Amino acid sequence: MTAILNPAIEAFVRWIGDEKVWGEVFIRANLERFELRHSADREASGQELRRITVSDVRKLAIFTAGGMFRPLRASPDLQRGWILHCEGRQELWRALQEFYPGSIPDWFAAQNGAKPTHYRDFTKRQSGMYRITQLLTDEQAANVTRAACHPRFCLKRRMWTVDGAGVDSPSEKSEIACLEPCAVLLELARKAARIEQEEKAAVQLSKSELQSFLAAAEMAIGGGSSAERIGNVGLADNPRRLQLLIEKFKQESGKPADSEE
Repeated sequence: MTAILNPAIEAFVRWIGDEKVWGEVFIRANLERFELRHSADREASGQELRRITVSDVRKLAIFTAGGMFRPLRASPDLQRGWILHCEGRQELWRALQEFYPGSIPDWFAAQNGAKPTHYRDFTKRQSGMYRITQLLTDEQAANVTRAACHPRFCLKRRMWTVDGAGVDSPSEKSEIACLEPCAVLLELARKAARIEQEEKAAVQLSKSELQSFLAAAEMAIGGGSSAERIGNVGLADNPRRLQLLIEKFKQESGKPADSEE
Protein backbone atom coordinates (compact mmCIF):
# COMPACT_ATOMS: atom_id res chain seq x y z
CA MET A 1 0.00 0.00 0.00
CA THR A 2 1.13 3.53 -0.72
CA ALA A 3 1.64 5.62 2.38
CA ILE A 4 -0.78 8.54 2.68
CA LEU A 5 1.16 11.78 2.78
CA ASN A 6 0.48 14.24 5.56
CA PRO A 7 0.51 17.64 3.81
CA ALA A 8 1.11 19.52 7.07
CA ILE A 9 4.32 17.66 7.99
CA GLU A 10 5.49 17.67 4.36
CA ALA A 11 5.19 21.47 4.23
CA PHE A 12 6.72 21.80 7.69
CA VAL A 13 9.82 19.78 6.76
CA ARG A 14 10.31 21.93 3.65
CA TRP A 15 10.01 25.03 5.81
CA ILE A 16 12.54 23.77 8.37
CA GLY A 17 15.33 23.61 5.82
CA ASP A 18 18.55 22.71 7.62
CA GLU A 19 17.45 23.91 11.05
CA LYS A 20 14.69 25.77 12.85
CA VAL A 21 13.57 26.68 16.38
CA TRP A 22 10.00 25.59 17.16
CA GLY A 23 8.91 27.03 20.47
CA GLU A 24 11.79 25.95 22.68
CA VAL A 25 12.75 22.98 20.52
CA PHE A 26 15.73 23.30 18.19
CA ILE A 27 15.38 21.07 15.13
CA ARG A 28 18.32 20.15 12.92
CA ALA A 29 17.53 18.25 9.71
CA ASN A 30 19.81 15.88 7.82
CA LEU A 31 17.89 14.41 4.91
CA GLU A 32 15.22 12.23 6.57
CA ARG A 33 16.76 12.33 10.03
CA PHE A 34 15.99 15.01 12.57
CA GLU A 35 17.82 15.93 15.74
CA LEU A 36 15.80 17.70 18.44
CA ARG A 37 17.06 19.37 21.60
CA HIS A 38 16.15 22.32 23.80
CA SER A 39 17.01 25.58 22.03
CA ALA A 40 19.09 26.64 25.04
CA ASP A 41 21.23 23.51 24.50
CA ARG A 42 21.85 24.33 20.86
CA GLU A 43 25.63 24.54 21.25
CA ALA A 44 26.00 21.65 23.69
CA SER A 45 27.78 18.50 22.57
CA GLY A 46 25.66 15.40 22.14
CA GLN A 47 27.64 13.68 24.91
CA GLU A 48 26.46 16.28 27.43
CA LEU A 49 22.79 15.57 26.76
CA ARG A 50 20.55 12.70 27.84
CA ARG A 51 19.34 10.61 24.92
CA ILE A 52 15.58 10.11 24.83
CA THR A 53 13.16 8.38 22.48
CA VAL A 54 9.86 9.59 21.02
CA SER A 55 8.01 7.58 23.68
CA ASP A 56 9.81 9.62 26.37
CA VAL A 57 8.66 12.98 25.04
CA ARG A 58 5.23 13.07 26.65
CA LYS A 59 6.58 12.69 30.19
CA LEU A 60 9.30 15.22 29.45
CA ALA A 61 6.80 17.73 28.07
CA ILE A 62 4.20 17.67 30.84
CA PHE A 63 6.53 18.39 33.76
CA THR A 64 9.08 21.12 34.46
CA ALA A 65 12.61 20.32 35.54
CA GLY A 66 11.40 20.76 39.12
CA GLY A 67 8.62 18.21 38.65
CA MET A 68 5.75 20.70 38.42
CA PHE A 69 2.90 19.99 36.02
CA ARG A 70 2.83 22.19 32.92
CA PRO A 71 -0.85 23.02 32.26
CA LEU A 72 0.12 24.76 29.02
CA ARG A 73 2.60 23.00 26.72
CA ALA A 74 3.52 26.30 25.05
CA SER A 75 4.77 27.79 28.32
CA PRO A 76 8.49 28.72 28.21
CA ASP A 77 9.61 26.24 30.87
CA LEU A 78 10.41 23.11 28.88
CA GLN A 79 13.04 20.92 30.50
CA ARG A 80 16.61 21.12 29.20
CA GLY A 81 19.40 18.56 28.95
CA TRP A 82 18.03 16.03 26.42
CA ILE A 83 18.56 15.06 22.79
CA LEU A 84 16.19 13.17 20.52
CA HIS A 85 16.88 11.60 17.13
CA CYS A 86 13.84 11.09 14.92
CA GLU A 87 14.08 8.62 12.07
CA GLY A 88 11.81 10.09 9.43
CA ARG A 89 8.99 12.58 9.24
CA GLN A 90 6.45 10.50 11.09
CA GLU A 91 8.65 10.31 14.18
CA LEU A 92 9.21 14.06 13.93
CA TRP A 93 5.44 14.53 13.73
CA ARG A 94 4.84 12.33 16.77
CA ALA A 95 7.50 14.12 18.82
CA LEU A 96 6.29 17.62 18.01
CA GLN A 97 2.68 16.61 18.66
CA GLU A 98 3.78 15.77 22.19
CA PHE A 99 5.90 18.88 22.69
CA TYR A 100 3.31 21.23 21.19
CA PRO A 101 0.01 19.44 20.46
CA GLY A 102 -1.69 20.61 17.28
CA SER A 103 1.05 23.12 16.51
CA ILE A 104 1.94 21.81 13.05
CA PRO A 105 -1.69 21.59 11.81
CA ASP A 106 -2.33 25.11 13.13
CA TRP A 107 0.83 26.42 11.48
CA PHE A 108 -0.15 24.73 8.23
CA ALA A 109 -3.67 26.16 8.43
CA ALA A 110 -2.29 29.66 9.05
CA GLN A 111 0.09 29.28 6.12
CA ASN A 112 -2.88 28.44 3.93
CA GLY A 113 -5.01 31.39 4.89
CA ALA A 114 -7.04 30.07 7.84
CA LYS A 115 -8.76 32.93 9.61
CA PRO A 116 -8.36 33.20 13.39
CA THR A 117 -11.36 33.30 15.71
CA HIS A 118 -11.12 36.65 17.48
CA TYR A 119 -12.04 37.21 21.12
CA ARG A 120 -15.57 38.55 20.53
CA ASP A 121 -16.45 35.80 18.07
CA PHE A 122 -15.07 33.21 20.49
CA THR A 123 -16.93 34.48 23.56
CA LYS A 124 -20.21 34.91 21.67
CA ARG A 125 -20.47 31.14 21.43
CA GLN A 126 -19.79 30.57 25.14
CA SER A 127 -22.61 29.48 27.43
CA GLY A 128 -23.08 28.56 31.06
CA MET A 129 -20.48 29.95 33.45
CA TYR A 130 -18.34 31.32 30.60
CA ARG A 131 -21.06 33.53 29.12
CA ILE A 132 -19.93 36.21 31.54
CA THR A 133 -16.74 36.68 29.48
CA GLN A 134 -18.87 38.58 26.95
CA LEU A 135 -19.35 41.37 29.51
CA LEU A 136 -15.75 42.53 29.57
CA THR A 137 -15.16 45.87 27.89
CA ASP A 138 -12.58 46.05 25.11
CA GLU A 139 -10.07 47.53 27.55
CA GLN A 140 -10.71 44.80 30.12
CA ALA A 141 -10.56 42.04 27.50
CA ALA A 142 -7.33 43.50 26.11
CA ASN A 143 -5.78 43.48 29.60
CA VAL A 144 -6.84 39.85 30.07
CA THR A 145 -5.36 38.98 26.69
CA ARG A 146 -2.03 40.65 27.41
CA ALA A 147 -1.90 38.96 30.81
CA ALA A 148 -2.84 35.44 29.74
CA CYS A 149 -0.76 35.51 26.56
CA HIS A 150 2.30 37.32 27.94
CA PRO A 151 5.57 35.82 26.61
CA ARG A 152 6.51 34.81 30.15
CA PHE A 153 3.53 32.40 30.07
CA CYS A 154 3.02 31.36 26.44
CA LEU A 155 5.21 31.15 23.35
CA LYS A 156 2.39 30.85 20.83
CA ARG A 157 2.09 33.71 18.35
CA ARG A 158 -1.40 35.05 18.93
CA MET A 159 -3.08 35.73 15.59
CA TRP A 160 -6.49 36.60 17.03
CA THR A 161 -7.24 39.98 18.50
CA VAL A 162 -9.55 42.11 20.59
CA ASP A 163 -9.70 45.89 20.28
CA GLY A 164 -6.68 47.23 22.13
CA ALA A 165 -4.54 44.10 21.75
CA GLY A 166 -3.12 43.48 18.30
CA VAL A 167 -1.53 40.30 17.04
CA ASP A 168 1.81 39.02 18.36
CA SER A 169 5.06 39.29 16.46
CA PRO A 170 6.91 36.00 15.80
CA SER A 171 10.07 37.64 17.13
CA GLU A 172 8.37 38.18 20.49
CA LYS A 173 7.01 34.65 20.76
CA SER A 174 7.62 31.95 18.14
CA GLU A 175 6.30 30.71 14.81
CA ILE A 176 3.68 28.52 16.53
CA ALA A 177 0.31 29.93 15.54
CA CYS A 178 -2.51 30.56 18.00
CA LEU A 179 -5.75 30.76 16.03
CA GLU A 180 -8.26 31.27 18.83
CA PRO A 181 -8.41 31.93 22.58
CA CYS A 182 -7.54 28.92 24.71
CA ALA A 183 -9.13 27.49 27.85
CA VAL A 184 -6.52 29.20 30.05
CA LEU A 185 -7.43 32.62 28.67
CA LEU A 186 -11.14 31.85 28.90
CA GLU A 187 -10.83 30.98 32.59
CA LEU A 188 -8.85 34.15 33.31
CA ALA A 189 -11.48 36.19 31.43
CA ARG A 190 -14.23 34.59 33.52
CA LYS A 191 -12.37 35.40 36.73
CA ALA A 192 -11.68 38.96 35.55
CA ALA A 193 -15.37 39.48 34.82
CA ARG A 194 -16.26 38.24 38.31
CA ILE A 195 -13.66 40.54 39.85
CA GLU A 196 -15.16 43.50 38.00
CA GLN A 197 -18.51 42.70 39.63
CA GLU A 198 -17.07 42.78 43.13
CA GLU A 199 -17.53 45.78 45.38
CA LYS A 200 -14.59 48.10 44.90
CA ALA A 201 -12.38 49.17 47.78
CA ALA A 202 -11.40 52.85 47.89
CA VAL A 203 -7.59 52.77 47.90
CA GLN A 204 -5.53 55.85 47.18
CA LEU A 205 -1.95 55.41 46.02
CA SER A 206 0.57 57.96 44.89
CA LYS A 207 2.27 57.34 41.56
CA SER A 208 5.41 56.17 43.38
CA GLU A 209 3.41 53.82 45.58
CA LEU A 210 1.67 52.38 42.52
CA GLN A 211 5.04 51.84 40.88
CA SER A 212 6.21 49.96 43.98
CA PHE A 213 3.03 47.88 43.95
CA LEU A 214 3.59 46.92 40.32
CA ALA A 215 7.27 46.17 40.96
CA ALA A 216 6.24 43.85 43.81
CA ALA A 217 3.85 42.04 41.45
CA GLU A 218 6.68 41.63 38.94
CA MET A 219 8.93 40.22 41.66
CA ALA A 220 6.24 37.79 42.77
CA ILE A 221 5.84 36.47 39.23
CA GLY A 222 9.59 36.25 38.69
CA GLY A 223 10.05 34.37 41.94
CA GLY A 224 8.38 31.28 40.53
CA SER A 225 5.09 29.63 41.29
CA SER A 226 3.84 26.35 42.59
CA ALA A 227 2.04 24.04 40.19
CA GLU A 228 -1.23 24.90 41.90
CA ARG A 229 -0.80 28.62 41.45
CA ILE A 230 0.18 28.28 37.78
CA GLY A 231 -3.03 26.49 36.86
CA ASN A 232 -5.49 28.02 39.33
CA VAL A 233 -6.56 31.57 38.47
CA GLY A 234 -8.90 31.48 41.45
CA LEU A 235 -5.94 32.09 43.74
CA ALA A 236 -4.92 35.66 44.45
CA ASP A 237 -1.22 34.96 43.82
CA ASN A 238 -1.77 33.23 40.48
CA PRO A 239 0.90 34.58 38.09
CA ARG A 240 -1.58 35.47 35.37
CA ARG A 241 -3.75 37.34 37.88
CA LEU A 242 -0.71 39.27 39.02
CA GLN A 243 0.08 40.03 35.39
CA LEU A 244 -3.52 41.17 34.93
CA LEU A 245 -3.01 43.68 37.75
CA ILE A 246 0.14 44.90 36.04
CA GLU A 247 -1.64 45.32 32.72
CA LYS A 248 -4.54 47.11 34.39
CA PHE A 249 -2.52 49.65 36.35
CA LYS A 250 0.83 50.11 34.62
CA GLN A 251 -0.41 52.95 32.40
CA GLU A 252 -1.60 54.82 35.47
CA SER A 253 1.84 54.46 37.05
CA GLY A 254 3.32 56.63 34.30
CA LYS A 255 6.06 54.17 33.38
CA PRO A 256 6.77 50.42 33.24
CA ALA A 257 6.84 48.70 36.60
CA ASP A 258 10.45 47.58 36.20
CA SER A 259 11.86 50.98 35.17
CA GLU A 260 14.25 52.94 37.36
CA GLU A 261 14.44 56.56 38.39
